[in-house]
Amino acid sequence: MTFAAPLHNKSIRFRARSFVAFTLTPEAPIDDWLEGLDHWIGNSPGYFAGRPVVLDLNTLKPGPEEIAALVGVLGSRGIRVYAIELEGAELGPELPPLLAGAKEATAEGLLGRAARKARAEEITVETAAVEDVQPGQVRAQQDELLKLDEAKPEAAQPEPGRAVESPRHEPSAGTLMIKAPIRSGQSVFHPHGDVIVLGSVASGSEIVAGGSIHVYGTLRGRAIAGSEGNVSARIFCRKNEAELLAVDGWYTTAEEMEGVSRGKAVQAFLDNDALCVVPLG
Repeated sequence: MTFAAPLHNKSIRFRARSFVAFTLTPEAPIDDWLEGLDHWIGNSPGYFAGRPVVLDLNTLKPGPEEIAALVGVLGSRGIRVYAIELEGAELGPELPPLLAGAKEATAEGLLGRAARKARAEEITVETAAVEDVQPGQVRAQQDELLKLDEAKPEAAQPEPGRAVESPRHEPSAGTLMIKAPIRSGQSVFHPHGDVIVLGSVASGSEIVAGGSIHVYGTLRGRAIAGSEGNVSARIFCRKNEAELLAVDGWYTTAEEMEGVSRGKAVQAFLDNDALCVVPLG
């Protein structure tokens, strides 16, 4: 006589998983914002293909019908919205889900919405204080206000007979070194450090780094440094044939570099909210 083995119900396992997504924050007037987005897509075709995109609508604050129209417009441009950030909203099942508790990757680490809001309020207070200037004084720029947060307080004078403690230095973020050439279609994303490529970077590939980017061969793809708000990041390459260079969101394209820095060893960096691409040496 044969007996069938009893069937055991398998439990369903649920796992939490975090991932990096790009965030788009539309601003009014929306037509001008879409025009700028089209310019970016035109300079870097396929940039958003297959990428998770979060739509932050806390600045625009549109209604449900406007949200549906905006999601459709972005979809027609090949941008798939995975989730929406909008405080106090109630969205229907036909729209992407609401995202709660997301953290933004910055140079200071991951910041939740409350921390981002508090930081923005601090910057606003500092800006308001600087606005009250006397005639003949120079008004501080926004990037200089941001540097105030990074300034360290002066060290206190040590008491007599007390040993002076040496300052503690936080370890720097890891550097990603790539010894092989980066082929067309490949993407390198390193959000909290520098990227060093010992070979060349092919056309149609891209490098996104939170720090600086060093390419010891020919750079033909897209290089995006300072992706997490690092205004001091730079891009270095031995031969510039890049499709796009960007530092902290400021970018230049191959057409704009033609006849100026193409085919040369260059470095790219920010200077007073302008992206400079200059020959090395």
